[in-house]
Amino acid sequence: MTLKQAVEEYKNVYMPARNFSTRTRVEYANDIEDLTSFVEQNGIHRVGMITLPTVERYLAELDRRGIAGATRKRKVVSIRSFLTFLYQDGYIATNIGKRIIPPRTDFKNPRFLTEREYKRLLDAASQNPRDFAIIQLLLQTGIKLSEITRLSLNDVELSDTKLPEQKEGGYLHIIGSERQKERTIPLNNKACTALGEYVKRRSLTKNNILFINRFGKRLSPRGIEKITSKYFDQTEIEGATVQSLRHTFGIHHVAKGTSLKTIQAIMGHKDPRSTAIYVSLIRETTYEL
Repeated sequence: MTLKQAVEEYKNVYMPARNFSTRTRVEYANDIEDLTSFVEQNGIHRVGMITLPTVERYLAELDRRGIAGATRKRKVVSIRSFLTFLYQDGYIATNIGKRIIPPRTDFKNPRFLTEREYKRLLDAASQNPRDFAIIQLLLQTGIKLSEITRLSLNDVELSDTKLPEQKEGGYLHIIGSERQKERTIPLNNKACTALGEYVKRRSLTKNNILFINRFGKRLSPRGIEKITSKYFDQTEIEGATVQSLRHTFGIHHVAKGTSLKTIQAIMGHKDPRSTAIYVSLIRETTYEL
């Protein structure tokens, strides 16, 4: 069987039979076609000619192209799937996919904001109550982008008798999902003040959504990304995203001595290793949020 014939059968029979998602089919097909294009340029046109050194030369070529480790690792998964198909259908004698060692994934430290950066960010957004409340809430609670877009007015509990010396002035209720447990997060005075000012000036709408756009509809994740990106650009803060505000919360609380268990519970981390990364980061910087 030729490589082209094998790829067509893999795409039209093997993947549909296993109910691969549309996105997976597209990604796997692109990965396999890139592999076959490479091996064909090296004189290999039939599936029986593919060997482990052949695949390893292809992976080395990806490294030469500067392809990130995470992408190369994903391509190995695609190649293994393709080789498993060839083996199960009897087109190759051994499943060499099992012998492919995936490349190490590149690891980058989380991007967080320094004290100067987050102060510039808040200052830039201070004239817009909604945008200021969004940024302040992300900084003070460490909630996820998907979580802030789902918030309703009923999820926010602000104290009417808050005293200046109180550390907590309210609570934020995060509704659970299939992947995330329901949890309640304490709100400090900064978050309460920002939310209170926004709610007072919030446009009157029939829905109960907390953060809305100019049409009175729910702000989408993309909408919040655009808002934060606008202020990142204005303040010349490079390489930061909404996720950077979540990381800023995490590293701040490690810096001031909050227990990792508490941080993990507030941020909703399933794996304690996701929280522990801030311990190593704190050795490089110290600041207050």
